[in-house]
Amino acid sequence: QVQLVESGGGLVQAGGSLRLSCAASGRTFSMYAMGWFRQAPGKEHEFVAGISWGGGNTYYADSVKGRFTISRDNAKNAVYLQMSSLKPEDTAVYYCYAEGVTTYWGQGTQVTVSS
Repeated sequence: QVQLVESGGGLVQAGGSLRLSCAASGRTFSMYAMGWFRQAPGKEHEFVAGISWGGGNTYYADSVKGRFTISRDNAKNAVYLQMSSLKPEDTAVYYCYAEGVTTYWGQGTQVTVSS
């Protein structure tokens, strides 16, 4: 079992930056691939970024490439999403996930980007 708690969301103006954190507890955090999804009002759940268990491989949605950076610190059981050059269309609830035999999800953190 893995428990995930996101933090760092908030209200920011377009062009600004935010850093999301996801703190994990439970078993063998470092064995899980991790990442972020988001869901905007009235829209589908959308993949944002992912990172392999060792951190050597990262993946991004085309919509955030060059603006968002995912990283992880296995010693701290944490994964991060540095978001820069934010746009109003980035407004969504952002969810952290841990992917193994079972996929675990956090409760989400709201990011609102004003124009």
